[in-house]
Amino acid sequence: MNNRYDVVIAGAGPAGGQCARDLVARGYDVVVLETESEEEFPRQSNKSTAGTFPSMMASFGIPDDVVMQYTDSVVLESPHDHYTQEQPGAVLEFADFKRYLVEDSREKGAEYLFDARVTAPITENGEIVGVRYNGDQEVYGDVVIDATGPAAPLAKKLDVVDLKRENHAIGIEYEFEGIDIDRPGFADLRDAMMLRLDHEIAPGGYSWIFHTGEDTAKVGLCYLQNEHHSRYAKDGHTVDDYLEHWLETDPRFANATRLEGKQHRGSAHLQLPERMHTDRFLAIGDTVPTVDPLWGEGINKCMQSGRVAAVAVDSCLKHGLEPTAENLEVYDTLWHRDVAPNQRKRLLMTQLLYLAPNERYDQFMNDLHRLDEETLAAANNGNVLAIAKLFDIDDAPLLARFAKQQLGLDRFL
Repeated sequence: MNNRYDVVIAGAGPAGGQCARDLVARGYDVVVLETESEEEFPRQSNKSTAGTFPSMMASFGIPDDVVMQYTDSVVLESPHDHYTQEQPGAVLEFADFKRYLVEDSREKGAEYLFDARVTAPITENGEIVGVRYNGDQEVYGDVVIDATGPAAPLAKKLDVVDLKRENHAIGIEYEFEGIDIDRPGFADLRDAMMLRLDHEIAPGGYSWIFHTGEDTAKVGLCYLQNEHHSRYAKDGHTVDDYLEHWLETDPRFANATRLEGKQHRGSAHLQLPERMHTDRFLAIGDTVPTVDPLWGEGINKCMQSGRVAAVAVDSCLKHGLEPTAENLEVYDTLWHRDVAPNQRKRLLMTQLLYLAPNERYDQFMNDLHRLDEETLAAANNGNVLAIAKLFDIDDAPLLARFAKQQLGLDRFL
């Protein structure tokens, strides 16, 4: 293999794979380093509910054969109510999807190094010029991209991202058969992706059931390890304990059995991004914190960030410009415009959502029934007027508590 490339990418997930696809399509020499072995890639421990929408499939040319189930609706559940919105979607077989990105970019000219754990940047005169992997192996590039997710071995050592533990979300998911998909007293989850807000199940987070055909589904939950979680959490309970509690208490799972080898774990960070690039370096995908409230489309966001990173790199290299931080600034501009617009308002929506008590979640379902379908989408996108429609005078204590947390007054009261 060569040891010098136009672009070196660490991580072969949706962000890294898509970035490689876009860069090789523009004629650049690209190498992608992936920790896992090719024979096992991707291991079932890799995280993802793999729920997305047709717009993502079309935007990135994703074939139908990586789809487990096309869905017709998104369902929001509270402890005692639910709301259904017609919204076409797709539940992906995440392993097939990731392998497709690798195969497609490799056919177009990308080189992949599996069993290659990236550990540190190689710097000269204060600038990154390559990466070190597997202890003493080295590879060099004009631009280096960290697409490793929250591990961020390059971005952290370059002081580009500061991923705070209190904003660290952890999740677990299993695939099941024997689920009562249309259980009386619950929402009809046939051909649906369901998200449930219920602190008994996911304190300070949410859980989900994504139908994958007949009586099978992906079932999981996640939460942030912050004050919202602590407020509702049970002492000593782990994310596994909460999932077991849900499985034992929800009648839809009474006859469900886990599918062997279909377990997924993962993590992400939910906070406002700070820096995302420096000289000769970009952080993409889950290496950059996410901010989306409800159906955040994590796969889509990762791939969008990979795409705008490719645009930024191309804008430099095709004109013979040095990929300095200034010349790569277009990445930040496109990220804020296309990947996560209105991120500050969207993060506030997320924080308010996870702070609300269970009884407010039931009221939230009533609010959605009385409002038009566009309101929820607009609120999810950070529209202040839409967010305001979701609150009334009875929410004054919740809003006051939220304001107190935002102002950092908890320690004084």
